[in-house]
Amino acid sequence: MASGCVQLCLRCRNLVGTRISTQAFTNPTQSCARVISVATHAVWLPSGNRTGTRRMQMCHYSSAKHVEVLTATEFVIDKSPILSATEKAQSIDLEANVEPSVLEEIDDEEAVSISVPVALPSSSTSLRDYVDQSETLSKLVQLGVSLWKLEQRPNVGSMLLRLDFETDVAPKLLFLKDIGVENSRFGHIISHNPFILTESLENLETRVNYLVSKKFSTETVASMVARAPYLLNFSVKRLDNRLGFYQQQLNLSVANTINIIGRLPRLLCGSLEPVKENLKVCEIELGFKKNEIQHIVLAVPKVLTANKKKLIQIFDLLHNTMKVPHHLIVKFPQVLNTKYLRVRERHLFLEYLGKAQYDPAQPNYIALDLLVSLPNEVFCSELASAKLEDFYLFQKTL
Repeated sequence: MASGCVQLCLRCRNLVGTRISTQAFTNPTQSCARVISVATHAVWLPSGNRTGTRRMQMCHYSSAKHVEVLTATEFVIDKSPILSATEKAQSIDLEANVEPSVLEEIDDEEAVSISVPVALPSSSTSLRDYVDQSETLSKLVQLGVSLWKLEQRPNVGSMLLRLDFETDVAPKLLFLKDIGVENSRFGHIISHNPFILTESLENLETRVNYLVSKKFSTETVASMVARAPYLLNFSVKRLDNRLGFYQQQLNLSVANTINIIGRLPRLLCGSLEPVKENLKVCEIELGFKKNEIQHIVLAVPKVLTANKKKLIQIFDLLHNTMKVPHHLIVKFPQVLNTKYLRVRERHLFLEYLGKAQYDPAQPNYIALDLLVSLPNEVFCSELASAKLEDFYLFQKTL
């Protein structure tokens, strides 16, 4: 059959003027070769199952007696599967969706419309360079976190960049909200203690449950966490040791211990050495008895963490300069937590006016709590019986 086809093509070339063109077969896997029609007769060339190369000529004899000879290029006939119409359409679509070459020229409008993603800087001294590209940092800024504080601490910036907001940050915020911490305090807590974001929820829950078991109310625990951000970073064992220390050193009851810690929760977070030193200073250098120290601490827990030099300075002013005895200081212990300059200025002004009288058994007695707590206007009008302008002029002479 193939040899007859070739002979027919040759005769057509000799009889009629020909127009020769070449055409490549684009689908060598079709089930049969091109059909050759001569007048009203059609001859089919079977594709067969052989694998090899072959050169064929195909003729088409039109009704106008115009013969077109198509010379097919060499191709391979193999056993590849037949593609359906749907598969052919899909292959065409895939070719149509191929991205253009990077070497292809484009006009100005297309060039302007191309969006180039901003790459994260490989290194920086400020976290603000990463805020626009980091979801975690941008959300922390919205919460009120002071990134400028955190970037000054070693390795904190890189730690925050490695955190995922949904998996690392959001669960901790939901936990804080569940225990009663207000949303407005989230920024303060993370700004002072970013490491709470690396703690496991199991550890955080265990520590909160321990505090509740020690008779701290849920409202008190929430307030403690908000005011002492590092509180939940410490283990249950450490928290228990701290509570035991204050109870034994001050000879306090459980209720009084909870009272002190609830009002000053950072006592559970900081070092115990300054506390021990202040207790010794109060007893040995300032001369207070243990029960007096207990009374002072119950009234003003900050005495335990106060600066030792400032504590000695204010006591020296009260006891040695103003001649206030120990029992009056114990009665008004808040004077130990007052600014030294404020007490000194007011005492010297009263002394200048001849009204510095702090003995309750004497006339014109001035109570220490009023001396340190009243605003300047009330102090001048009620205690000093002077004009506010006179007090300001006196301050300039000091």
